[in-house]
Amino acid sequence: MLIRIVKLTIHPDKIDEFKSIYEANMAFIKDKKGCEKLELLQEKGRYSNVVMTYSYWNSEEDLNAYRDSDLFLKIWKTVKPLFCAKPEAWSMERKFEL
Repeated sequence: MLIRIVKLTIHPDKIDEFKSIYEANMAFIKDKKGCEKLELLQEKGRYSNVVMTYSYWNSEEDLNAYRDSDLFLKIWKTVKPLFCAKPEAWSMERKFEL
């Protein structure tokens, strides 16, 4: 399983708009082949405009197919203007679980 973590820093006055867009599209992302789980985490303290998306994929091929899809391009085009810093992303593999 591949876990994709993306850190997004949103303009503070646009965070509610971002969360609305994400929530409206979660089911569509989840329906993509190989997507097992989605999470949106928001920093609780001083940097509440920082969010992390966690998406769990069966394979890198499934993630790449989503990233090449019209759905991803549509969502990215909508949320990209809301960013106030360059996104950071990691593809992680779970090694241990308790």
